[in-house]
Amino acid sequence: MDEQPTIGAVIEQIAPRLRRAREKRNVSLAALARATGISTSTLSRLESGQRKPGLELLLPITVALDVPLDEIVAAPRIVDPRVPQHPARKNGRVLIPLSRRQGEPRAYKMTIPAHDEQPHLRTHAGYEWLYVLSGQLRIRLGSRDFTLGAGEAAEFDCRIPHWFGAAGRGGVELLSLFGKQGERIHLRPVHPKERPDDE
Repeated sequence: MDEQPTIGAVIEQIAPRLRRAREKRNVSLAALARATGISTSTLSRLESGQRKPGLELLLPITVALDVPLDEIVAAPRIVDPRVPQHPARKNGRVLIPLSRRQGEPRAYKMTIPAHDEQPHLRTHAGYEWLYVLSGQLRIRLGSRDFTLGAGEAAEFDCRIPHWFGAAGRGGVELLSLFGKQGERIHLRPVHPKERPDDE
């Protein structure tokens, strides 16, 4: 059975929910005070958690803000936080989703076998970020060629002709974040010529 939040935990959430509901509707404390007849100091103490939120205060506030009472008072629903893992396999590559939401960015863990080393450049909308967990990753971006080792990250615009796969004798394991909106994290691949000779 899922563990449900305590009454104290629910009450602690009322203050920030009141503030968010008011700010979302661009209503000032003074305007809310005029609409409810509750003083601005009392409203301020409610939103900071310094005043106990009784129904005699919450009801006029929710009416004035046109927000359902259960949006302010309801206990958050506890769901299983684990992301179901349904690996997809294609041409020897294994792709495991790491994010539950259908929105972006989408997160994946990917395993690419050693024999997958022939570049096939392609383009599409979106932005990709890659982090190498183990092995070596080869990335082709247009005419440039990069090799990344474990612990290195790269990001690129997918409108540039690109391909990535295993480098060296073994496969490569990596994390991938992909989104159409271009969520950038400002890391760059290391060009082989930029790597120290002793690596």
